[in-house]
Amino acid sequence: MKEIVTRIHIGHLLSITLSLCRLYPMNKTPSPKVAARGPVDHEVRDQIVTAAIEHFRLYGYEKTTVSDLAKAIGFSKAYIYKFFESKQAIGEMICSNCLQQIQTEVTAAIDGVASPPEKLRRMLKTLVDACLALFFQDRKLYEIAASAASGRWPATLAYENFIEQTLREILQLGRQSGDFERKTPLDETTRAIHLIMRPYFNPLLLQYGLDTTDEAPALLSSLVLRSLSP
Repeated sequence: MKEIVTRIHIGHLLSITLSLCRLYPMNKTPSPKVAARGPVDHEVRDQIVTAAIEHFRLYGYEKTTVSDLAKAIGFSKAYIYKFFESKQAIGEMICSNCLQQIQTEVTAAIDGVASPPEKLRRMLKTLVDACLALFFQDRKLYEIAASAASGRWPATLAYENFIEQTLREILQLGRQSGDFERKTPLDETTRAIHLIMRPYFNPLLLQYGLDTTDEAPALLSSLVLRSLSP
C-alpha cells in the first residue's frame, strides 16, 4: 500500500514538473515585461494633474518645467515620467478635460431643442460662453489652451473636429426638414460656417474679439441662417 502511494506521489510531481517545463523551456528565458508609460495608476495620474493645475495657476505653463513640478508635488522627476512623457503630455490632459467640458455643454444645449435653426443659434452661443468661462477666468491656465491651439495639439484637433461634425449634423437636419437650402455642397457650407465661427471658439483668436462677444453670437447666427434660407 505504501509503495502504491509513493508511486502516485512521484507521478504527481512528474506531472507538475512537465507542466512547468512546457511553460518555461530550459533553452528559453522568459522575456522581461517592459513597463510602458500610461495610466498604470489612475489615482496617481489624477494627483499629478491636480497638482499641475495648481502649479500652473501660480507660475504659468510656459515658465514651468517638469523639475519645478516634481519639486512642488513632492515626487521625483523620474516618477512623473512614469505616467507622463513630457510637460506637454500633462498640459494635453488638462486641455483635453477643459475642451471636453465645452463639448459636453454644447451637446446638452443643442439636444434640448428640435429646430435646426435654434440648434445652430444655441451652438454658437454656448461655444462663446463656455470658451470665455474656461479660457479667461484663469489667465494662467489660458496659457495651456493657447499653447495647445498654436501647437495644434491632438486635443485641439479633436475639439475642432467635434465642432465641424456637429455643424454638419445640424445642417443635414435642416436640409431634411426644409429649413436650409440644398444647392450648396454640404462640405462647403460646413467649412464656411466653421471658419466664420472660429474666432469665437479658438483660444488664440477669441482674446482679440472680447469686446464683441456679447453681440457676436446673435449677429453671426442671424447672418448664417439668412444665407442658409432655401
